[in-house]
Amino acid sequence: MAGIVACILLVFVTVITAQPQAVFLEYIQGRMGVLEERIAQWHDQSSRFSGELRDFKNQVLKMLENIEKERDSLRNEMENTNVRVNRLEREVDYIETQNPAPPCVEIDEKLSDHHGAKKKKKEKYQKITDCSDTISQVTAMKILKRFGSSAGLWTKDLAGNSDRIYVFDGAGNDTVYMYPRMKEFTLSSPTRKAAKIRLPFPWIGTGHIVYDGNLYYIRQDNEFQVIKFSLANKTIIDSAVLPIEQQVPVYGLSKFNYIDIVADEEGLWVIYATKENEKNICLAKLDPSSLSIEQMWDTPCPIENAESAFVVCGSLYVVYNTKLPSRSRIQCVFDVSGTISSENVPIVYFPKRYGSHSSMKYNPREKQIYAWDDGYQIIYKLNMKHRDELY
Repeated sequence: MAGIVACILLVFVTVITAQPQAVFLEYIQGRMGVLEERIAQWHDQSSRFSGELRDFKNQVLKMLENIEKERDSLRNEMENTNVRVNRLEREVDYIETQNPAPPCVEIDEKLSDHHGAKKKKKEKYQKITDCSDTISQVTAMKILKRFGSSAGLWTKDLAGNSDRIYVFDGAGNDTVYMYPRMKEFTLSSPTRKAAKIRLPFPWIGTGHIVYDGNLYYIRQDNEFQVIKFSLANKTIIDSAVLPIEQQVPVYGLSKFNYIDIVADEEGLWVIYATKENEKNICLAKLDPSSLSIEQMWDTPCPIENAESAFVVCGSLYVVYNTKLPSRSRIQCVFDVSGTISSENVPIVYFPKRYGSHSSMKYNPREKQIYAWDDGYQIIYKLNMKHRDELY
């Protein structure tokens, strides 16, 4: 009997201990089944994503091929358009030379005598040189580089043999950059090989000039002053307030210029405008030693749409444009000696492609113009002819 009871107890204990193991195994099997299902789903999704990625890659490759074809087509169209534009420009140049714009109208005598105001000197200018050239056409244009602001000026010493380049960046500053030669200016970064010349007073506008070792520049305090600054000694030699009242911007497209100092074979000149004669540009001869005005003229050249001007052999050439930049042209000429007029001189066009000239400095030695066009430094080579050939 005792043996039977012992067997029964052994069986009961075995059943009790085996039941948790079966439950645990069943739980593990269930979890494994869930994992197998998730792995199967991951494989399906991975295969689907791989197929979609492959299809997307093929689509992108086709798009790139189409873009490359369109780019080649656009390139060909641009080349054809460029050829057509160049042909059209040549035709426009020809038409412009055959149909020049109307010349400037002579100024009304009342403008200079209004209300008993002080008359400009009407006598003809007595030339000090035998220069009798006038501009026939612009024969070449060379773009040197792009430097600095949209407005500025660059020039050489217009009365010396120096090769130094002077750069005025902007329409208002106090630092002039000086390069020893054209090569350094052309090839260097904006200020890498430049010597900085700090001026005692800031300038205004782009009407400054380097002449015979001195810098003549415009300063605005209570009035506009002409400052004569020695580049050798870095000191002010002289300054003067010109006998000009109620000044207004001299160029309709360059509102920052109230006085423009220029040079030619005769010396220094001042281009300006006043409220008394607010529709037309005025001209004066400047003594470089004393900064005094030797003679003054009212010109028939309008301020409207003028962008810059310069003097050659005693003749003022005014360059015009439009508010929406097109082609610059010399449309008005005023000769202080009275030997030529706008009616006798053909309209000269500049082959520019940017905006509006903020400065144009004529170099009498080189017969070239150093121009600043929307930040680009440009040299225009001029073709000259004798005044007698105009008649």
